[in-house]
Amino acid sequence: MQPTRSRPLQSLAIASGKGGVGKTNVAVNLSVALARSGRSVMLFDADLGLANADLMLGLRPTRTLHDLVAGRAESLEEILLEGPEGMLLVPSASGIGSMANLTPAEHMGLIRAFSSYDKPLDVLVVDTAAGVQDSVTSFCKAVQNVFVVVCDEPASLTDAYALMKVLHQEHGIRRFRVICNMLRDPESGRRLMQKLTSVCAHYLSDVVLESAAFIPMDDKLRIAVQKRQPVVTLYPGSPSARAFNELAKQMGRWSASDTDMGGIGFFVERLLQTA
Repeated sequence: MQPTRSRPLQSLAIASGKGGVGKTNVAVNLSVALARSGRSVMLFDADLGLANADLMLGLRPTRTLHDLVAGRAESLEEILLEGPEGMLLVPSASGIGSMANLTPAEHMGLIRAFSSYDKPLDVLVVDTAAGVQDSVTSFCKAVQNVFVVVCDEPASLTDAYALMKVLHQEHGIRRFRVICNMLRDPESGRRLMQKLTSVCAHYLSDVVLESAAFIPMDDKLRIAVQKRQPVVTLYPGSPSARAFNELAKQMGRWSASDTDMGGIGFFVERLLQTA
């Protein structure tokens, strides 16, 4: 399959070793912050079977990826939802176990749906499931940038290391951008990065870790989740919203090596290679 030549695309996966670290919150708010900065953004809720990005955006899908896989929808555009600031959401299904274990034919159908999408797109954000199942590794291999979300808990640190170890040793990924989430203060974020860097330097010596963002613990973020709205739109001046906006601004300064010059076609081609 030849990659579709289109505008350059930044593609990234938001992953975590365990649940409960705020991964989807990060994916949702970063996507909206990127859209606010003027970029066309698509958020792919790739937590197949336990999706909830639509809830955090206050959206109610009538069709999801399950309909696409089952043949009840024919194209990606039929299921896309427009969220805050014009960002687009590819909603997945929640509570449907079969979505988490797609057959090879279903996986190929999903890939074809993405390959047929030809609208302008600047950023593709893939919100993966927590853990190291096959779908997570496939999506992480298909993007240019893997963000690993951690919080200041021993289990989060241990599982984040386990995720990076699998992605590195079994799939050849050697660079990770780390988002330290739900921090009491910046110093706890620096300590968390030091611990993770130290462990990786000892056991995964050729892995490169980059500190992407420190997201503070924020009551406004908790309220935004309860109201099913992104904190970057509901409380744009809050500490967490400022952190997400700063990360979006940083992404605008990434080098050309962090961008797919062939657009979404290259993302699809890499998915094909891992399928």
